[in-house]
Amino acid sequence: MSNAVEYEKCLAEMFSLRRFGIKLGLDTIRGMLAALGNPESRFHAIHVAGTNGKGSVASSLATILRLSGFRTGLFTSPHLVRFNERIQVDGREISDPDVVSDYQTVKAAYPAGREPTFFELNTAMALAEFARRRVDWAVVETGMGGRLDATNVIRPAVSIITNISLEHRMYLGGTVAEIAAEKAGIIKEGVPVVTAVRQPSARRVVEDTARRMGSPFYRLGRDFSVRRNRRKGTFSYFGIDTGAKGLRTGLAGAFQAANAALAFAACEVLRRAGTGITDEAIYRGLAENRWPGRLEKIAEHPLVLLDGAHNLAAARALADYMETELAGRRITLVCGILDDKPYEKIMAHLCRTANRVILTRARIDRALPPETLAPAARRFIVDIETVSAVAKAVARAVATSDPEDVVVVAGSLYVVGEAKAYLEGLDANSSTGTRV
Repeated sequence: MSNAVEYEKCLAEMFSLRRFGIKLGLDTIRGMLAALGNPESRFHAIHVAGTNGKGSVASSLATILRLSGFRTGLFTSPHLVRFNERIQVDGREISDPDVVSDYQTVKAAYPAGREPTFFELNTAMALAEFARRRVDWAVVETGMGGRLDATNVIRPAVSIITNISLEHRMYLGGTVAEIAAEKAGIIKEGVPVVTAVRQPSARRVVEDTARRMGSPFYRLGRDFSVRRNRRKGTFSYFGIDTGAKGLRTGLAGAFQAANAALAFAACEVLRRAGTGITDEAIYRGLAENRWPGRLEKIAEHPLVLLDGAHNLAAARALADYMETELAGRRITLVCGILDDKPYEKIMAHLCRTANRVILTRARIDRALPPETLAPAARRFIVDIETVSAVAKAVARAVATSDPEDVVVVAGSLYVVGEAKAYLEGLDANSSTGTRV
């Protein structure tokens, strides 16, 4: 069997596990890791939870640690085009043969009882790969929630909770406080916590959990802060032990300054513990960090931006960016949303600054039909089209835009992934993301 065929076969088997859906709990992942010799105990880790900004903070920290001379692993989800994106070592996606090897290793360690979910398998593969590659540090992003998320088997050096808003209410709870309790479940006894949680009810839950666990607690706006200089495109950091001015982040959007502050504060906490993270690595890591699918610029004429904006808070942030940074330009919004999202409210934000909308749907079975989204869009905009496939919707948007116009693809990371594959000349129908 050729390497390419073996890789495709492994991916097909992995993706078939999605039929088991989401099953929160730690027994299965613990059984798998025990059979693998507990790889999660062989490296230092940082754990990142929250509603938005997890990937931006996690990738910033991974870049900073790598620039400080540490071999660094990064585990995130979901992927946009290729599965390999989820597991990176020193800034590079793992290879196709590594995916095959990790899958076969973990599959042989399935415990008795229920078969693991897709995410449990991914988590075990990542932790096994990091141990095999002998990383010094791994930055691990939660999949959903925290307390019962498969990643919550690690004992980190610092826990980070970016922010909290209503999401996945079927699994995490119907109020911000209930969701905060689930995310605060990553807090370990004595392990410092860094957070940007703002809502009083959620903040109390997170702070009370930290106090109960005897964990030092650092909050954005109280223990450290950030101030943007919009004219210069820089920001100043006022930290726990130090400060810095004229900093830049490689990620677009006003909200990225707060994400950068979280990463900086986490570095300060790690330095208190003796971790050799340099100022230069922090400054460079924040400036050089890139995170695909989050206000990612793909083309210039017309300007094509990809942004997941897959929940209400992210949609609001994208709308603010469009309103301020793209003011006066004709904007075409290409949008598709999944069925577990408050699509009417998301559409209300995304449509408020667009001139026209092309509604579409990703291939995932949870994608809403464009015809379902259309009535919500019509409340705010007249120029609406529906195009069934993402690639065709993006092609239509670009072909009918002038060079000075803007095309924004948003509403779902799955839509963004398919758009990115199409725009970069990849076959989005292939799990390998092969070029066409």
